[in-house]
Amino acid sequence: MESVPSAPAPEPLCPMTEPRFAADAVIEFERQYRFQWEAAQQSHVLLYPEGMVKLSGSAGEILQRIDGKTTVAGLVEKLEQAFPGTDLRQDVMDFLEVAHGKGWIRARKGE
Repeated sequence: MESVPSAPAPEPLCPMTEPRFAADAVIEFERQYRFQWEAAQQSHVLLYPEGMVKLSGSAGEILQRIDGKTTVAGLVEKLEQAFPGTDLRQDVMDFLEVAHGKGWIRARKGE
């Protein structure tokens, strides 16, 4: 994930030292972030009040499936359907941990 030069990203609102995403947890973006395709960057980005984070292709693939309704298990399932023949669970979990550590996303208990 490459950052475009700008102000540093805001700190997470409620940082957790060891987040653990349960399979039934629903992932959503932190309120100050907006995910979108940026034609000028030719990539997905996360916009926040002080700047922008340019995302790698794999980060964009994961984050574009976050809708505030899909569980972690559902997210992995959607990605494995999009990229058949691959076991992506650990890669997705690792990325979610990084994204959470950067304050981009949060998990809430599934309904």
